[in-house]
Amino acid sequence: MAKIVFNNKNNAFYLSLKASVDAYFNENKIKKTGDWRLYSKTIILWGSAIAVFLSIMLLNISGISALLLCALFGCLAAGIGFSVMHDANHGSYSSNTKLNDFVGLSANALGASSYFWKQKHNIIHHTYTNVDGIDDDIAKSPIIRQCESQKWVPAHKIQHLYLTPIYALSSIFWVFIMDFTKYFTRKIYTTEAWKLNSKNHIIFWVTKAYYITVFIVLPIMVWGFWGWLAGYFIANAALGLTLSFVFQLAHVVENTEFESIALDETKHLETAWAEHEIRTTANFAMGNKFISWFVGGLNYQIEHHLFPRVSHVHYPAISKLVQQKCKEYNLPYNTYSTFTGALASHFRVMKGLGKKPVTVAVVVKIAA
Repeated sequence: MAKIVFNNKNNAFYLSLKASVDAYFNENKIKKTGDWRLYSKTIILWGSAIAVFLSIMLLNISGISALLLCALFGCLAAGIGFSVMHDANHGSYSSNTKLNDFVGLSANALGASSYFWKQKHNIIHHTYTNVDGIDDDIAKSPIIRQCESQKWVPAHKIQHLYLTPIYALSSIFWVFIMDFTKYFTRKIYTTEAWKLNSKNHIIFWVTKAYYITVFIVLPIMVWGFWGWLAGYFIANAALGLTLSFVFQLAHVVENTEFESIALDETKHLETAWAEHEIRTTANFAMGNKFISWFVGGLNYQIEHHLFPRVSHVHYPAISKLVQQKCKEYNLPYNTYSTFTGALASHFRVMKGLGKKPVTVAVVVKIAA
């Protein structure tokens, strides 16, 4: 199994930053977990999603109205993933572990496995961010090429054109392909998955049975097969596009860095883990309050990667401390002022990675 070893002996940046962040919470007498802002958001997002779903299923509305509500449901589901599920599965929703575990099942309520997501995201992605060969988030080759070390195929020439439909289908892939692949192979990309106990097995299969019943069987009974199919794909397109773009803008944009590692290789990096997170991550639209609210602070990805157990409601405040320390230690702080600017950067990167790599010929002269 591939392994990265960070040089955490030179960890002055993170130790200094952590001291400043701890002082902020202590001096202001506030917890690092969520507060009324997160709990009210939970009620708003879940309440809205349930109301929209029931409206589609129970009200006598036109097909066009139903499709618009399906798109809205997809966006609300993404918001729940960003703001509720994400914090809970990081243990930052509440100081109550059991409440975190319960709220973390929001992923299961939308058809995905929170069990595999915790390892894939919390452990692998957050430790080995943008490391080709370990980070499952950039392991989409050969469909799309997300860094220079990945194999190029001719289809990548137009990957910037077919990215959008791929992203639109990503939530369906997640529920029906990626979760099952992890379950049956017991691997998350190149990393051995956690061992499942009886409870984990039951939750996994109940989740999938529930999803098929609630989001496939019942809607077909109400709207018929073709009506369901149209609504299902529109809802998932809204969900998949929203999830994909927000997460891609965090790491696959200009100026973020990548590492690569071969299977079974152990690679030693001269940088400390915290510096690696700084160099592989980017923020966007930090001044846009609506985006910050809707995406659960994931436009503050730098802060999130440095302090994943701090709730996203605190990111705007601690971002000032992070920027100050990055400047003090001469480290980059990658950020885009707008969502559209970050989105354009992502597409430029993907278009550039679609170009055929230039092969440099090495000529060796043999002395006569």
